[in-house]
Order: sequence, then structure tokens, then C-alpha cells
Amino acid sequence: MALFSVIIPLFNKAPHIENTLKSVLSQTLDDYEIIIVNDGSTDNGSEIVKSIRDSRIRIIDQSNQGVSAARNKGIENSNGTLIAFLDADDYWFPDHLKELSDLYTNFPDCGIYCSRYKIKTTSKHFSTPHFNGIPENFSGIIGNYFYSNRPSRITWTSSLAIPKEILIQYGGFTVGVTNGQDFELWTKIGIHEKIAIGSAYTSLYNYHIPGSLAKTNIGKMKLMDFSQFKEDELKNKDLKSFLDLHRFFYAMLYKSNRNYKEAVFYYKDIDKKNIGILNQILFNLPSSLLKILYLIKKTLKKTGLEFSTYN
Repeated sequence: MALFSVIIPLFNKAPHIENTLKSVLSQTLDDYEIIIVNDGSTDNGSEIVKSIRDSRIRIIDQSNQGVSAARNKGIENSNGTLIAFLDADDYWFPDHLKELSDLYTNFPDCGIYCSRYKIKTTSKHFSTPHFNGIPENFSGIIGNYFYSNRPSRITWTSSLAIPKEILIQYGGFTVGVTNGQDFELWTKIGIHEKIAIGSAYTSLYNYHIPGSLAKTNIGKMKLMDFSQFKEDELKNKDLKSFLDLHRFFYAMLYKSNRNYKEAVFYYKDIDKKNIGILNQILFNLPSSLLKILYLIKKTLKKTGLEFSTYN
């Protein structure tokens, strides 16, 4: 049995999968297996994987069922104590698994172990996520996960590991949800389990790559059901605030795309004090103006400048 099972869902990422896979094979800790779930790719990505000869690599082929089903298939076929996820266009630095292993050794009773990560916003620019109340040099159990899980997300999928038993306990990823399926699962775990973070930056999120999982058009998305957390939100104001910011994010995306029914659906459940006056004003702007503001934001991000409503 390996310490880590590294699960990589693969769908039409032929230009990137070799570099991603080589970043795993370059890890300083080598107690791992690699499970690549080919989710019905129509390019030659699986052939590239098969050309890399390493006994730790297994590839599982399935018809296209979406990333949740692919990750669940990897979990089902894994032998590791800890499950580490990696998207097929992201990248690990050599000490990534060593950092997560050290966290697991030092804090063995956590539900999620996180390293820190960089975001490649363009081919030439990088950004560094920041978390409320967590110093740069802090390594340990997060005191208040939902408070600290902003303005950036602590639990980014390609930077964390989770005990397999925890993933089984919380049911894995919801099949059919096409955006936020990881965010949903991390929230379920975060409500009940401790979460640890290391101080080292060990992974790279390639946001600038076209077609990445986080950049799907809102009109094509099936989102998670926020109502499943209603009772927990009543007991945890930081969870409520955290989820309200994500409700607002979706409401704004829907309104900027003139889908007013869905925009109102998400906006109506927000406690307005959790988003502030400025964001309330933004939501009430005309859709055409919101569209322009999103284009400006996208342009600024390409120069390395970024602003967020998640403050």
C-alpha cells in the first residue's frame, strides 16, 4: 500500500499532461501510485501517458462522465492512505508530497492537508493567494477555516491531500455538478473536520490555460445545491458569510449573462451584510455594464492585477 494515491482526471489535455505527469515523477517523496482516469478524451492524451514507462502509473479508461465521476473512479481504485488530486494541466514542485506527508505526520487527525500554491494568471504573470488570519510562515491546524478561506481559497484541489477514509465518509464528489463540485466537498469536510496547512508553496495553478476546469461558461454549469448547508449556516456565521460570497459570485455571473431568474435565485438567500454596500450596488447595475466590468477585470488579470469581491 502506498502512502499517496495521486488521482489525475484526463480529458483532452494532451498538450499539458506530460509536464503534469513529470512533475509527479520528480517528487522527492516516492511513496505513491498514480491513477489517471481518462474520461473519454478525443485527443492523444492517453497515448502520451502510456508512452511514459513507470510501474507506479495506472490508466483507467471510461466514457465521458465528467470530472466528478473521474475522480470518484480514481478513489474507488486507489490503494493509498492519502488521496492527492492533480488536474491534468496543473503542476507540482518537487517537495509537494513531502510537505503534505510532513503535515500528515505532525497533525494526523485532520480531514484535509493543504500546501500553499501560486497562480499562473498569464504566461508571464503569477499571483500569490492570501488567507485571512494565516501568517505566511504558519504551518499547522487552521483555527477558523471558513473565516480564513478568503479572500483566496485555502483548499484548492491540486494542492491538497485527504485521507481516503474521509473521502468515503463524505461520499466523494457529486456526479452531475459541473462547477464547484470540489468546493462542495471541501465545505462538507470543513464543517466537521480539522484542516491543516503548510507554509511552503509547492504547486502551480495554470489559470491562463484555455479550457481549464474553473473557466467553464456559467450558462453551461450545473452548480451545487447550497440549501444542503442551511442548518449548518444557522450555527456558524463564518460558514454563512463564506457561502454568501459564493452565492454572490454566481449571482453576478448569471446577471452579467442576462439570466435574471438564476441571478435572483442565488442573491435572495444572501445576508446582505456579508457582501457589503458596494457589492449590493454592483449587483443592481445593468447587465451590460456588468459585462464590461468583467471584461475589464479579465484584462487587468492578464497584466497581473486582480481584484475580488471575496474580502
